Amino acid sequence: MKQILIYADSLTWGIIPNTRNRLPFDQRWPGVFEHAVRQAGTSVRVIENCLNGRRTVWPDPFKPGRDGSEGLAQVIEMHSPLDLVILLLGTNDFQCTHQHNAWLSAQGTAKLIQIIRQAPIEPVMPVPDILVVSPPQIIAPKGPIAHKFKDAELRCVGLSAALQQVAEEAGVHFFDAARVTDASVVDGIHLDAPQHRVLGDAIAKEVLDLAIL
Repeated sequence: MKQILIYADSLTWGIIPNTRNRLPFDQRWPGVFEHAVRQAGTSVRVIENCLNGRRTVWPDPFKPGRDGSEGLAQVIEMHSPLDLVILLLGTNDFQCTHQHNAWLSAQGTAKLIQIIRQAPIEPVMPVPDILVVSPPQIIAPKGPIAHKFKDAELRCVGLSAALQQVAEEAGVHFFDAARVTDASVVDGIHLDAPQHRVLGDAIAKEVLDLAIL
């Protein structure tokens, strides 16, 4: 059985826009992805490690544990052997507590790639492949989270291109979620259930086409 770790934030956790509720596993994209890969004949286990508010490498001044680089090496060690790690982070780097641009956020993902490759796994276990997924571009934030993402739609411009460059330089795989879906019109940040289905199927196709597993 192939093992895939998905390391991400609330877009993948499956928060329902403008609520504090969560989509069930089979409706959020990791579950859709797992089902599609299995339907294609590959035995796979998806391990979700998704935390609302997670940044790439920066802390949240109000909530602990949101620096995605902290503890990542131990997460890799914990779940090894892994065949693939999927990273889908960056959106929260543009919260109003950070005045980052796309290049800085992408450098955060570059650090996560390095951490994954240097994790203290057992010597006989493989270093996993990595797929960097660029999140859908933020549109005008709405609803209860609008204040947290003030002007984020301006500061995030160029993230996909910056992440693609990081992926190419690091020799890892890259997929742009904006190829198949936009952010939810409900809050401008997250994904609606139909968008989760589209994204899960698209990433499954990408992984199968790349013959990563």
